[in-house]
Amino acid sequence: MKVLVVNHPLVTHKLTVLRDKNTNSQVFRHLVEELVTLLAYEATREVKISPVQIETPVSPTKGAILSTPRPVVVPILRAGLGMLEGMMRVLPSADVVLLAHLDTVWPIGSFTPLWKVEGDVIRGPGIYDMKAGFIQALYAMKDSDLTKVALIATTDEETGSATTRELIENVSKKAKAVLVLESAIDGKVKIGRKGTSMYKITIHGRAAHAGLEPEKGVNATVEMAAIINTLVSLGNKEFGTTVVPTVMNSGTTTNTVPALATLDIDCRSFTLAEMQRVQSAIKNLTPIHPDAKIEVVGGINRPPLETTSTQALYEKCEAVAKKLGMAPLGSASVGGASDGNFAGIHTQVLDGLGAVGEGAHATHEHILASHLEPRSKLLAALVKEILA
Repeated sequence: MKVLVVNHPLVTHKLTVLRDKNTNSQVFRHLVEELVTLLAYEATREVKISPVQIETPVSPTKGAILSTPRPVVVPILRAGLGMLEGMMRVLPSADVVLLAHLDTVWPIGSFTPLWKVEGDVIRGPGIYDMKAGFIQALYAMKDSDLTKVALIATTDEETGSATTRELIENVSKKAKAVLVLESAIDGKVKIGRKGTSMYKITIHGRAAHAGLEPEKGVNATVEMAAIINTLVSLGNKEFGTTVVPTVMNSGTTTNTVPALATLDIDCRSFTLAEMQRVQSAIKNLTPIHPDAKIEVVGGINRPPLETTSTQALYEKCEAVAKKLGMAPLGSASVGGASDGNFAGIHTQVLDGLGAVGEGAHATHEHILASHLEPRSKLLAALVKEILA
């Protein structure tokens, strides 16, 4: 299962349960319980699993058995939000889309202890990026008009959203606003994100004995070194443009002129024009040695999320926060991209509405529990304001 689209009868049942409970005095406890479930899954999920059957309530007296040979988002099923790929046959159409992702960068068993509470600090794999944001969105929906609001949680955001980009863009085209539940930066919402590009360069040289006749070889490592110097020079601080060589592989043995070298490149910028400039330069790279050959694959993955797509919603959000008696939120532009970058091509977007904490992708990843309920209420109020 690649994507979870939350505007289905199973989800309606879950939200009905939330509405029927006296959650106003217990919201914090329920939010934390849901987070525990998600984090427990993080420690046990498998890349491949055999067919399973999971009973999921669809009404107070009736259940449904869901069977699938694909990886199952277990905590969501436990929470009563079971989904099948067949549900994707009908794309949601909503005025407001709440956008989240459930995948994280943590391999199984790599984050220990799995769950730890120290005062206001709650630690866990992916809790900040961005399981807490998903739970906040779910609770914000409990009093929403589900014919006008959809919650989408994808499972491939951290790897580039290759299988879900089309869905995100299609839904965004029909929406008045897309609210992204990525984590906040020191409590600030995100009004700008760099776009991202990924490239792989391959240099084909010619092998030779490094001691006997190196001059008969074409050294792919030397060729790549010259290209790296060119790549680094493409950066532009004025527009936040970075061109970073990352993973490089070259050579086979210590006494052989390398015949092959590969290099991965991470490129980012706050403007699309800059990303296009860098792309043109990379696609037109040439080797120094006449017998060397170069291959370049890749391109722009996520376009920048520019303030032209976010400013109006940011101002509306600050006004809503003020009505709720909250301090000014503040805003930030960041280097990391999100699925909000795709949504911003088509509609108004506001990002960073999720958890308050820090440590995305780091061993000190955590959230501040005291912000869970206020941020969920802010999101609910913002949705109502957009729909008004």
